[in-house]
Amino acid sequence: MVGLFFYHPPHSGLSDTIILDIISNYLVLPNRITVPLVSEVQIAQLRFPIPKGVLRIHFIEAQDLQGKDTYLKGLVKGKSDPYGIIRVGNQIFQSKVIKENLSPKWNEVYEALVYEHPGQELEIELFDEDPDKDDFLGSLMIDLIEVEKERLLDEWFALDEVPRGKLHLKLEWLTLMPNASNLDKVLTDIRADKDQANDGLSSSLLILYLDSARNLPSGKKINSNPNPLVQMSVGHKAQESKIRYKTKEPVWEENFTFFVHNPKRQDLEVEVKDEQHQCSLGHLKIPLSQLLTSDDMTMNQRFQLSNSGPNSTLKMKIALRVLHLEKQERSPDHQHSAQVKRPSVSKEGRKISVRSQMSASPGSGDSSTAPCTPVIGSGDKPGGEERAQPVEASPQGPRDLGRSSSSLQAVATCSPSHVSVKEPTPSIASDISLPIATQELRQRLRQLENGTTLGQSPLGQIQLTVRHSSQRNKLVVVVHSCRNLIAFSEDGSDPYVRVYLLPDKRRSGRRKTHVSKRTLNPVFDQSFDFSVSLPEVQRRTLDVAVKNSGGFLSKDKGLLGKVLVGLASEELAKGWTQWYDLTEDGTRPHVVT
Repeated sequence: MVGLFFYHPPHSGLSDTIILDIISNYLVLPNRITVPLVSEVQIAQLRFPIPKGVLRIHFIEAQDLQGKDTYLKGLVKGKSDPYGIIRVGNQIFQSKVIKENLSPKWNEVYEALVYEHPGQELEIELFDEDPDKDDFLGSLMIDLIEVEKERLLDEWFALDEVPRGKLHLKLEWLTLMPNASNLDKVLTDIRADKDQANDGLSSSLLILYLDSARNLPSGKKINSNPNPLVQMSVGHKAQESKIRYKTKEPVWEENFTFFVHNPKRQDLEVEVKDEQHQCSLGHLKIPLSQLLTSDDMTMNQRFQLSNSGPNSTLKMKIALRVLHLEKQERSPDHQHSAQVKRPSVSKEGRKISVRSQMSASPGSGDSSTAPCTPVIGSGDKPGGEERAQPVEASPQGPRDLGRSSSSLQAVATCSPSHVSVKEPTPSIASDISLPIATQELRQRLRQLENGTTLGQSPLGQIQLTVRHSSQRNKLVVVVHSCRNLIAFSEDGSDPYVRVYLLPDKRRSGRRKTHVSKRTLNPVFDQSFDFSVSLPEVQRRTLDVAVKNSGGFLSKDKGLLGKVLVGLASEELAKGWTQWYDLTEDGTRPHVVT
């Protein structure tokens, strides 16, 4: 245990806030503070984390589900339209819907990364899709430690929280091999061939550490510094780095992972772009087959960029790991030890509806957390049928959890850690700053109006997913994106989103997204959770504020809009994704249909 101690004058509340905000920024994964108390080898492992394994989930079928649909005003029992939601850590998948069937067959496959499995579970919930409210059909929770021990599980599991129903799963624990000795067998097992280079199950995992670039060109304007970012893709899967501002020598130090179908035929394509002028600063293509012949299937070097400056380079470390299913030698009468955990909240708890009590003094936050690196899972049908593409968040319209008619998609989320401090009073700049911030925002609205009539959503809108997980006993809030925000200065806005679960307005209860620079349509796609039971959360209110960053003590810091979301709905156990109008104080929320 390493302690951090600071000396500052007594009664220096602002110093406390600034110091703790700085620390909290760096204590949110994937950020790490490296203290040289360990060897260089251990530090290298922190910079380049290798997953413990990959969980391949065959979501096959269910039987004897409850019939939730009724006809003739409830006199006639019908069937259900079942679908499933599958979670592994921060990866969420949602299946297609099987219409009017109590014994549905999905035959879908998903792949999820597992970094730390102690205490982590595979969580599954089944629902009946309805036009108004989706009915609960049962749940299941399986300890991943037991799956790793067994390597392969293929059986029926009884569903929890319901009187009947069972689910057929096949679970495979795939280890990461640093050599290609069994790659050909893996490719045969997943039916990889020359006509299927980019789709299908994964044979391997590409792990990428984006370090830095040197001597980048100016971009469109001569002798000006670009705002560089890096776009990386393998097949149809693409990811993007953070933006570094006004520099030809950017340092990113970010990690990425890609599921790879056939490394013998696929390439890693990388492009460095200037975000300000939307032009290319250089690119490179690396055939993954080069890694198959490299030591430890790893390359760690500076790569020369094409169509760039003569000395423009990109430093990366990339490694390939083959996904191997290790077969266990067992006796014919072997009994597996996979444990099915019981949910912490009963199904009856879902039915309790309590009138929401709205607080009159919501708070706000002032600094931002670092964004998490998205991890997109993969899913397809056995036999190599069409595979769903990663979810692309767009500020132009709403999105759901990634339901697809052919397979499942994953939504990457991250849950920030918070510094644990004794805090008898609310966070600085919460209640204190609210009247001033609201007054300034109303004045700004009057300036924007200036003799014209403002539209229905003059401050713009925010898209949220809100849901309570009975098994985790947590309220989960996903901040997707905002659209049509107001410009806070001549340079636009640098928005981030702050969330409180009222009446808690302490620093430890505050959740914040990363800052999105110079945009009125930011995309965040960050998930936060609050430990609270369903009956309790239905008495509370979600306080969401969009704020302009501007840095510490900046005059450009301020409120862009708020929304207060009541949580008394009985649909909270299922959850919803909606656009909300932003207002000056959040007291007049309007749900956008």
